[in-house]
Amino acid sequence: MNKLILNADIKKGKINRNIYGHFAEHLGRCIYEGIWVGEDSDIPNTRGIRNDVVEALKEIDIPVLRWPGGCFADEYHWKDGVGPREKRAKIVNTHWGGVTENNHFGTHEFLDLCEQLNAEPYICGNVGSGTVYEMQQWVEYMTFAGESPMTNWRQENGRDKPWKLRYFGVGNENWGCGGNMRPEYYADLYRRYQTYVRNYGDNKIYKIACGPNTDDYEWMEILMSRAGKYMDGLSLHYYTVPGDWENKGSATDFDKKEWFNTLKKALYMEELIEKHSTIMDKYDPDKKVGLIVDEWGAWYNVEPNTNPGFLYQQNSLRDALIAGINLNIYNNHCDRVQMANIAQTINVLQAMVLTRGEEILLTPTYHVFEMYKVHQDAQLLDFNLVSEDYQMEDESIPAVNGSTSVDREGNINITLCNLKDDKNIKLECVCNSTELAISDLKGRVLTSDKLNAHNTFEDKNRVKPQQFDDYNLTKDGFQVNLPSSSVVRLTIKG
Repeated sequence: MNKLILNADIKKGKINRNIYGHFAEHLGRCIYEGIWVGEDSDIPNTRGIRNDVVEALKEIDIPVLRWPGGCFADEYHWKDGVGPREKRAKIVNTHWGGVTENNHFGTHEFLDLCEQLNAEPYICGNVGSGTVYEMQQWVEYMTFAGESPMTNWRQENGRDKPWKLRYFGVGNENWGCGGNMRPEYYADLYRRYQTYVRNYGDNKIYKIACGPNTDDYEWMEILMSRAGKYMDGLSLHYYTVPGDWENKGSATDFDKKEWFNTLKKALYMEELIEKHSTIMDKYDPDKKVGLIVDEWGAWYNVEPNTNPGFLYQQNSLRDALIAGINLNIYNNHCDRVQMANIAQTINVLQAMVLTRGEEILLTPTYHVFEMYKVHQDAQLLDFNLVSEDYQMEDESIPAVNGSTSVDREGNINITLCNLKDDKNIKLECVCNSTELAISDLKGRVLTSDKLNAHNTFEDKNRVKPQQFDDYNLTKDGFQVNLPSSSVVRLTIKG
């Protein structure tokens, strides 16, 4: 029996809209070509930023955008990227393809992008190769309104008033590309650097420390015990990789066994959040420190005949399920998870949008974010989901994954993923409520007849949401027939 018991009168907490955040690194064609084309481009743009990409991202209500990295952040020196563009220093992107960048997309351009998107900027500072003074001056340049050399320089560069900047990361992956540090050493560095990430005027910065890679519980323990009281958030990075890091697997050429293994690895996020949260609870029982999953998503081998340092990959129905699974998990842990940033926004890893010259296409993952945007700032509802197993040889995982919330208008949104590759699942929903009587139920579904279905520039709408009505109302709620390998959203009108 597959059953969802929804206790519609019990609210479990607010789902922070920033769980639906994004990440744009100077990597491959994410920034240059993907977001930035320059003011002289034939591609329609506003101050050099692609109009079509901005419009697409606004449609999914992108709440927050992380920049400039990633590994790139700990080699990025912000002063190289401000001032007249023709005078900016050219730099070599040593992490990603060894290409030379002209630094035409810097602080002003990024914050302009965020204003166009109506999204909060999340800037990651350089701890790996930068100085305390450099970081302190960057924050002052962006947020200080009074008289100072940094304010004067910002104004000379065309921005009179300071920007509002809430989210600032003090380093990135300092256990790896950000310096190969020990947790004890980074904890001390974090305490030092964050001291100089100051609040100017009424701008209050939410400081995010570099947290663990995947299941490094020792890093979490040491950071929380030694520096927890100096942070507002702590990051977690985990990528869903079907194979190993030497051969990650193809984005589109896979069998049912690989489908199963990939979704099983996506579900591992639940265990990671639970175990890391247990450690955080020990030092922070009031949950003042947010868990910030600021890098997550699927990572495959690059597409054939593309630069291996550009991390360009296709995006299939399997990625839609990965996105749906993760977003459901983050919703359900909204007491601790306060932000998540999928990697990455354009043309890199599990992207929302792919570009080819002046063309763009929307990926299956994009469509999941559009379907799920109803959860942003909604109240998580209490529910219990009982699911049959999805068996593959001697392994099994739950076949159905889900989340439920109620928005400001009283609409209840239920998002469900049927992970089974070849079986529809009948799910009974019992709705317990003293106030709600279900009379108006609407549905949307994202699925396909092929597991590796994906959108191409020749067929841009191969995978897109459709109206869904394979359900019927019952005395206690409703029954729904979830198609195999699908993401479904059901809305009970308030």
